[in-house]
Amino acid sequence: MPPSPVPGWRVESGLVCGHAAGLPAAPGPAEGCADCLRDGGQWVHLRRCLSCDHVACCDSSPHRHATAHATATGHPVVASAEPREHWAWCYPDGALLLPSP
Repeated sequence: MPPSPVPGWRVESGLVCGHAAGLPAAPGPAEGCADCLRDGGQWVHLRRCLSCDHVACCDSSPHRHATAHATATGHPVVASAEPREHWAWCYPDGALLLPSP
């Protein structure tokens, strides 16, 4: 039996991303923004850091915790942690990443 393909990410149409290789597959939906839950805030959409699995809120949310986490830690890529969404975003390269087929 041939080996199963390794899940990964491909960079959307013509962009370049030096961080996509070796990233784990998107782990799926999350329950809430860890920082908003701690501070009593609210979120719009959730993002999961693919470096450390931290769940935080998107830039449409009042506190933009995912971007703050990426800036503070240098962790470059977040994946959507919303149901039925399968994409990731590389902050340094400004690149949309989609699951490899």
